Amino acid sequence: MSEPANKVLLAAAVRVLIPLVRILLRNGVAYGALAELLKWVYVHVASQDCRIPHKKLSVSRIAVVTGLPRKEVTKLASEPRPEDGKAQAQYNRAARVVSGWVRDTVFSGPDGQPADLPLEGGGASFTALVHCYAGDVPVKAVLDELTRVDAALMLKDGRVRLAAREYVPNRGEEEKIAILGTDVADLIRTIDHNIKVPPEESRLQLKVSYDNLPLDVLPRLRWLGKERARALLGEMDRWLAGHDRDVNPAATGHGRVRAGLGIYYFEEVQHEAGPNA
Repeated sequence: MSEPANKVLLAAAVRVLIPLVRILLRNGVAYGALAELLKWVYVHVASQDCRIPHKKLSVSRIAVVTGLPRKEVTKLASEPRPEDGKAQAQYNRAARVVSGWVRDTVFSGPDGQPADLPLEGGGASFTALVHCYAGDVPVKAVLDELTRVDAALMLKDGRVRLAAREYVPNRGEEEKIAILGTDVADLIRTIDHNIKVPPEESRLQLKVSYDNLPLDVLPRLRWLGKERARALLGEMDRWLAGHDRDVNPAATGHGRVRAGLGIYYFEEVQHEAGPNA
């Protein structure tokens, strides 16, 4: 990599790290903990990406590539990967149940909207919904999670009502932080792919932004973004569900790939200004 490109990359890394470090500091994670974790990540990535064909990857090569001492590479290579599996699994199954409730006509009312479902029983029930979209997990665990984050509520007659059309944890920082690890990593992987390949092989990476907007337009912009994004993602969700072999066992094809589409809204105050600045 050329020196100018290297400087741009480091500047980009600073932009990525600033909001991340802000979250870390707010949650009491000091520099030393991140520094140790970063060493593990360097060793882990080097062991995956820096192999020479037909040669065993040595500790010495990882040490050269990462700049870490051989002794430290050996120690780090034996340490387990930090995991957030429980939070991730909880997020994934709850999101799938809400998504299925919104788009699957089996669980819709006469008006086409998500129906209030009996907890159990034949036909369309909350239990059937969970078994269809969350697999072999306790129905009560899913119900407790959805009611905990105000995505569902129990009615007096014993039925369950969908209270939000998407699963976004609004309580409990573990689930929110787990989303950080997934969504930011997905975006960076797409950018990394697009850096390496010619334009005709690039993946979708689009953004629209302006940097001199008045605060007055933001409420309308937020509303427009949510409505248009929900419509598009709802359409994509229905299409993807038709090809996902967990949801649709009749779907055919080879291999196993995780793929999807993400949309996000952002805003950043540039400076304090008067109404006509």
